Amino acid sequence: MSDVTIFAPSPTLTVTVEDHPQGAEIHVHAGGQGVWQARMLRRLGVTVTMCCVLTGEVGRVLRHLLEDDEGLTVVAVERDGRGSAYVHDRREGRRVAVAEEEGDALGRHVLDDLYGAVLRTGTDSRVVILSGPAGDDALPADIYRRLALDLRGDGRIVVADLSGERLAAVLEGHADVIKVSHEELIADGLAADSSVEALAQAMRELRDRGARTVIVTRAGESLLLLDDEGLVEVSLPRLEEKEHRGAGDSLTAGVVAGLARGDTAREAITLGAAAGAVNVTRHGLGTGDPDAILRLREGVAVRELDDAGSRPAGRVSPDGLAALAEPADEGPTEKEPADEEETR
Repeated sequence: MSDVTIFAPSPTLTVTVEDHPQGAEIHVHAGGQGVWQARMLRRLGVTVTMCCVLTGEVGRVLRHLLEDDEGLTVVAVERDGRGSAYVHDRREGRRVAVAEEEGDALGRHVLDDLYGAVLRTGTDSRVVILSGPAGDDALPADIYRRLALDLRGDGRIVVADLSGERLAAVLEGHADVIKVSHEELIADGLAADSSVEALAQAMRELRDRGARTVIVTRAGESLLLLDDEGLVEVSLPRLEEKEHRGAGDSLTAGVVAGLARGDTAREAITLGAAAGAVNVTRHGLGTGDPDAILRLREGVAVRELDDAGSRPAGRVSPDGLAALAEPADEGPTEKEPADEEETR
């Protein structure tokens, strides 16, 4: 039994070419949203089972990478065909796509087998993450509604990091925790603009539609969290960005790591914010030094906002860390918000 089960329908084989003083340096890894989440969870000491479909030659390589390199328990449906993969060239200091393949869509029988695998493993885990596929056409969105409905309960927490039709589906399935970016809310027509007031209104709508806790990331600014107790903003010092891809998935993983250990959502968001911030300082997606994450967590502020998205004077959430409290005889310390760019 693992602490966390991840529904990752179609992981991706990633091949990246980097510059090296003696020539090209080629890196081969497993990738995709569920993989990046799992990688950060393992960095934080959480055991993970990944339920996925492994396709053809790409799938055979991915199994080795997931089990041996990532340390995951893999429950996979194997099939023939074209798997998800890409080749990127970064030798000029920017990412150039040489070849990208989303892979074949998942057929009905494969989906039935995958669904059964998630139910078998997910019922033994404290938290289940529903992550997205490699391509929009890989599988029908309704599977997320069904999984959310079937996996909730018995103290189990269902977390989803999705947008569009898949977000609508997990809301209908009443997923416990929804994480979404402000760009996705605007693109889906749920928020009029990027103002805190507009985002807060969209978050309340998501709760009305079934989610218990809603987390919204805002690129370069503090996070927002809405739960039964109300709305809070979450901020931490800004770090120099090296690679923004994977930061949102690392944030989700940090939140899930906290929830798996019994934290409340407001406690878990501090670990998620730190994990996402540390990830932007590294090339590796879903990576980060666990000690650095825990130290950075001490500088995360959780402050209450009113219904209009304003901060009431003099109010700091009791779930904010004690390290943030300023002595009465000292002046305020400048703290910049984290760079919270998304992966999608």
